[in-house]
Amino acid sequence: MSDEESTEYYTLICDDPSHEVVLVDCGAREMDVILAVRKVTGQSLWHSRDLARQAPVTLLGGLSAYRAQSAVAVLRSAGARAEWRQEPEPGERAAPSP
Repeated sequence: MSDEESTEYYTLICDDPSHEVVLVDCGAREMDVILAVRKVTGQSLWHSRDLARQAPVTLLGGLSAYRAQSAVAVLRSAGARAEWRQEPEPGERAAPSP
């Protein structure tokens, strides 16, 4: 590259930030929730059971708002308490839990 040539770098700003799905509580219908976790994550039954029993736990990340809401709907229909939230930007710290 000669001295006269220059390289330009651009930062792209995404209109739709990525979201994560958090299983807050498994609830009373544990087996139904385990099957729902398996459905939304694609993990094995064994791994899905471990995830469900570790609640609160982040199940998925890097999703669009629509996909995160859809996954939460599947989990809630199985009896779980679940929520979707915007992932923190790199360098941001998550708010401390009370």
